[in-house]
Amino acid sequence: MNHVNPAIFVPVGLVLSAAIALVAYRRGSLSRSGVLGAMLTGTLHFGFGGPTWGLTLIAFFVSSTALGKVREREKEAVAAQYAKGGRRDFLQTVANGGIGVAFAVIYWLYPAPWVFAAFVGALASVAGDTWATEIGVLSRRPPRLITTGRIVPPGTSGGVSPLGTGAIVVGGVFVGAVAAGLAVAFGSGVGTWWVIVVGALAGLAGGLSDSLLGATAQAQYRDAAGTVTEQERGGTRVRGVGWMTNDAVNFCASVVGAVAGGLLSLVFA
Repeated sequence: MNHVNPAIFVPVGLVLSAAIALVAYRRGSLSRSGVLGAMLTGTLHFGFGGPTWGLTLIAFFVSSTALGKVREREKEAVAAQYAKGGRRDFLQTVANGGIGVAFAVIYWLYPAPWVFAAFVGALASVAGDTWATEIGVLSRRPPRLITTGRIVPPGTSGGVSPLGTGAIVVGGVFVGAVAAGLAVAFGSGVGTWWVIVVGALAGLAGGLSDSLLGATAQAQYRDAAGTVTEQERGGTRVRGVGWMTNDAVNFCASVVGAVAGGLLSLVFA
């Protein structure tokens, strides 16, 4: 069993995640329900994974929030067609961090390298997707639909660009490097170079699967004005599966990243 003691780290995680979530709420990055989701996932990451897992999650959240503020006004027009606004809600925070909680508990019970790699892969895929959204939407080159190569408006689900794809890789490298460094400092993980490679490759796999699902299975609707959006708003579904929302796509992509991370660890570990 892992050496992390939940009786010690659950209160630590609760205090830290609450403080960060409240700051994010005041800055407009989280809704009220998002505060609860961030506190829940943050507390459980700390509780069962210790500082390595909890601080890696915080690093992802802080970096993604910071990127969301970059040239924010330019993104507002594009964000109007998103299923979610700028404030992350409960479902978004759980979709992004829920897989990590599951692997934190598994690692606490069975501290194997593949479990940590799966956690890194899951978080790297979520980070890569978030970074791609926040950075890729600013690309001067229009995105192309991943399935057909057709040029689509910025912000379209399934649209990819070189800048956005590069952001996926950089986001994955960031998560892998943070996780590996924290594992060296605090234990409860694998502190070695290949964790960074796992972050890059598993993050890319998860990010591209997010785009693929966004281009094929994610629900889109046509509203009364004839505009196609991800928001139902009483409109008619014109594509995708009704339950395949943006949150569901993010969750599925994190699963792909986790599987990729676990498999890659078998090559390196």
